[in-house]
Amino acid sequence: MAVNKSKLFDSSQKRPAQLMKALAHPARIAILELLAERQSCICGAITDELPLAQSTVSQHLKALKKAGLIKGEIDGVRTCYCLEEEGIKELRDHLLPLIQKLKPETEENCC
Repeated sequence: MAVNKSKLFDSSQKRPAQLMKALAHPARIAILELLAERQSCICGAITDELPLAQSTVSQHLKALKKAGLIKGEIDGVRTCYCLEEEGIKELRDHLLPLIQKLKPETEENCC
């Protein structure tokens, strides 16, 4: 009998996994850091800052946007990107409790 895998995990597990998957590449971390550092919308400067082709950067931006971590506004022929405040808050709200659930290094472990 087939198991319905969509019912194996609840949203408190699925959403953090989706967010972490969006972060699972160094280029995406670099993009988020760049956007956080600049604290403003960035259009062409992202490709100037990263040693990646425009098409590669676009794919990473698409993944971050799909996860709700960044937003983009069309400005003429370019799209300007910045952090999506709600998505970043959601990331923090999901990951901090997870980190708290994990045993700190100071506590003894069975292994």
